[in-house]
Amino acid sequence: MGDGTFYTSIEISASGLSAERLVMDVIANNLANVNTTRTPNGGAFKRQLVVFSQKIDEVAKQQAQVAGQDPSQVGNLNGVKATQIIDDPAPDKLVYDPTHPDADAQGYVHYPNIEVVKEMVDMMTAQRAYEANVSAIRESRAMGNAVLGLLKA
Repeated sequence: MGDGTFYTSIEISASGLSAERLVMDVIANNLANVNTTRTPNGGAFKRQLVVFSQKIDEVAKQQAQVAGQDPSQVGNLNGVKATQIIDDPAPDKLVYDPTHPDADAQGYVHYPNIEVVKEMVDMMTAQRAYEANVSAIRESRAMGNAVLGLLKA
């Protein structure tokens, strides 16, 4: 609890919940498009990935700027944030099917670069991380209630 408040640990875990929820949504979208050979942009659907970065305490950054310090060196981290969703640069899967309407001149169809098993493993990992953040929030609440119980006594 870097800034001395009880809620910091809950805020950090909440940012993890939000991030993992986004990951699960992106994975679900990938799985829904596993056979999409034609998109509005042209070509096969591209597997999407979420990029994360550290979420810096904005108040601490402002205080550093006022004090004449480099705000990028602020050590107060407040969790994680999704900065962007990018397309996986892996090549498309090529399947020979000259009768398919999206086949190229050589008879190959470009399918998305999505592996269902990998997506399912990534989904389970995101689910476990989500559950870990829920547990951390529960434990923070329990500790807070225990402190309040001690103060009442």
